[in-house]
Amino acid sequence: MSQLPKPSRTSVTLFAALALLATGASQASDAGHGDTHAKPAKATATKPKEAAKETAPQAAAAATAADPVERLRERLAGRLAGAKATTGSNTGGPSTSLQVVNLPPTPGAATADVLPPTRPMAAAPRPRAPASAQASLGGSHGSTKGSVHWSYSGEAGPQAWGGMKPEFSTCARGERQSPIDIREGLAVDLEPIQFRYQPSGFSVIDNGHTVQVNLAPGNSMEVGGRRYELLQFHFHRPSEERIDGRQFEMSAHLVHKDPEGRLAVVAVVLGKGPAQPVVQTVWNNLPLEKHQEMRARAQLDPAELLPSDRRYYTYMGSLTTPPCSEGVQWVVMRQPVAASPDQIELFSRLYPMNARPVQNAAGRRILQSQ
Repeated sequence: MSQLPKPSRTSVTLFAALALLATGASQASDAGHGDTHAKPAKATATKPKEAAKETAPQAAAAATAADPVERLRERLAGRLAGAKATTGSNTGGPSTSLQVVNLPPTPGAATADVLPPTRPMAAAPRPRAPASAQASLGGSHGSTKGSVHWSYSGEAGPQAWGGMKPEFSTCARGERQSPIDIREGLAVDLEPIQFRYQPSGFSVIDNGHTVQVNLAPGNSMEVGGRRYELLQFHFHRPSEERIDGRQFEMSAHLVHKDPEGRLAVVAVVLGKGPAQPVVQTVWNNLPLEKHQEMRARAQLDPAELLPSDRRYYTYMGSLTTPPCSEGVQWVVMRQPVAASPDQIELFSRLYPMNARPVQNAAGRRILQSQ
């Protein structure tokens, strides 16, 4: 019998690992592959002639199928190969592709060194803006915080609005600007406006240009077959609109918006007379500071601000403050509403004059309901 070769250091290490794994994993073999506790077969001498007939691959396959230790050796070799590929060890064997895992950046590390995730993160839903933000239409028709300062007099007065910034250019170049002097309206059979106002919660803010009342949702009107939601109303002194050349003590503008974003403003002119209940409710809830919004505990009904005679004028115009956006439908109530001298005086102490001068009607069609 020839002398067996001396086992190498690698094979000794491998068999040591096999022994440790076999001790702790006696049930590691798959079902149907034989008893994992079977003793290895004794080595028997093979005749040289018979050994010559059997090729090396066939012998290895037969040994693997018959010997559970060989199956265990293959499984251990697979685990060792996977561990080497994961740790990136270079053993001279075939290369293994690694999967990149996107980890959160280490504190202090540059974010550019971290690969972006395979799937982009969905953006967080934007919360619905409150009524006060939805009514931000410019100037007294909404807040303009962070914008250039404009005024009703001096160097920042109406004559300068159009040149203050590109967004205000319509104030100077627009062809359908408001307010106008309403004259010679065409008397036609207009449908009555359907006001669907109700007692509502509200808040009051002095936005630096006027006193503005922001209303809770639930108030609307329908004009020309289109429904608009009432967002807010505010005041001007004297009235911005004129009727047959006549200017009034004050005016209230009720700003509406439809689902497509189109605007409609109802103008109510105020003259001296008995106290107006809605105006008094607003004055009772004035905040102590400008730009401070005060939520009232009481409610008010905007319908009480409307005249009993609901006939009106209507025309297409613009916002009366920067950015002077056009495409606004104006509804001017024909009958004035009374406010007491004390109520008018209180507002005049805050804003002695906050009315834009009348603009050129430019042949616009003005309709009046009969």
